[in-house]
Amino acid sequence: MVSFLFYTILFILVVNFIFERWLDYLNTTKWSLKLPVELEGIYSEEKFRMSMEYEKTKHRFGMVSESLSFVIILIVFALGGFGWLDSLVRSHVNNPILVTLFYFAILGLLTEVFSLPFKWYNTFKIEEKFGFNKSSLSLFFIDQFKGLAIGTVIGGSLLYLIVWIYLIAGHLFWIYALLVIGSFSIFMLLFYSSVIVPLFNKQNPLPEGELKEAITQFSRKAGFQLDKIFVIDGSKRSSKANAYFTGLGSKKRIVLYDTLINDLDINEIVAVLAHEIGHYKKHHVFLGLFTSLLTTTIMLYVFSLVSDNPVFAKVLGSDVPGFHLAMISFGILYSPLSLIFGMGMNLLSRLNEYQADRFAGEEFGGKFLISALKKLSVSNLTNLAPHPLYVFFHYSHPTLLQRLKNLTEIS
Repeated sequence: MVSFLFYTILFILVVNFIFERWLDYLNTTKWSLKLPVELEGIYSEEKFRMSMEYEKTKHRFGMVSESLSFVIILIVFALGGFGWLDSLVRSHVNNPILVTLFYFAILGLLTEVFSLPFKWYNTFKIEEKFGFNKSSLSLFFIDQFKGLAIGTVIGGSLLYLIVWIYLIAGHLFWIYALLVIGSFSIFMLLFYSSVIVPLFNKQNPLPEGELKEAITQFSRKAGFQLDKIFVIDGSKRSSKANAYFTGLGSKKRIVLYDTLINDLDINEIVAVLAHEIGHYKKHHVFLGLFTSLLTTTIMLYVFSLVSDNPVFAKVLGSDVPGFHLAMISFGILYSPLSLIFGMGMNLLSRLNEYQADRFAGEEFGGKFLISALKKLSVSNLTNLAPHPLYVFFHYSHPTLLQRLKNLTEIS
């Protein structure tokens, strides 16, 4: 049984890597040196060439980083590295909860150390080369430290609760773990922007003026009470523009990146916000939370059926069963099902984006959103012609051309 499971995990790791690289290759077949006819009027020849170079640079970087990660994981798995780390932790700690916490803490730290040079290169070489990076070296490392600290505190607390529940509830732990994860998800939905974001960025209320008045007028017209509109200083890290809606009830707020305000005119900004309001009016926030918890429920339930099987530890090179080792083995074995769920959630997300676009087009004006989407795509050097299969598996948003076609039909 151990041998069968070992080769099954090995097969999944290899097939997943090959499949992802195949999808990446398909995307390269859509590259062109000449501006496609359907992109005329959106990209200039110069901007199109720059966007293609940006895609090629990211592709080469991704191939190197992903291949190296794959080789390391394969070597660690094949040589029993996961089991060796378990033995090392157990030689210093006996409490099963602490074993799990220290195990993932060490694993997470090693992963962070490995990924740090790639993050640095992506920020200060690739993003800088194409004019996107605005972050300083000190800010970059401060961000990494903050992210690691927050992840350790929040992730460690959640993991402690889940392992504690597992030890006292046995196979029924999935019910209580779901309650913990669900509560945390709702908490983050309500307070992420007011608790976590300020640790990285400044958020100031949108000042009085023509823009705020235009947003307020549209919100009233759409029957959407919006009291909290914030501007975030995204420009201190990147020139890329964005906006997002977060929260529920009295905690809902819309956050505009200062780069978005600089890049778009007032009607275009309101159109982008109308799209975000459309997500709320169409209940996409609740739908996203429900589907996320549904897939989590399935995963936790299946895991509860096999979590105490000692074979999950043995296949990783350990003779002592452990919750953390079962999580790693199960996570790999479960990945094909995760891929299917991910495809379904991406499909749902793309449908939601179409609905939000239509809401903005019908309630405010499709031409303004079309103009905004074009400007944002050009300034962000978005790949406007990805391969359809790559879009199907990985895109949570429709492509720009798909969104423009959808908006044109209602304009």
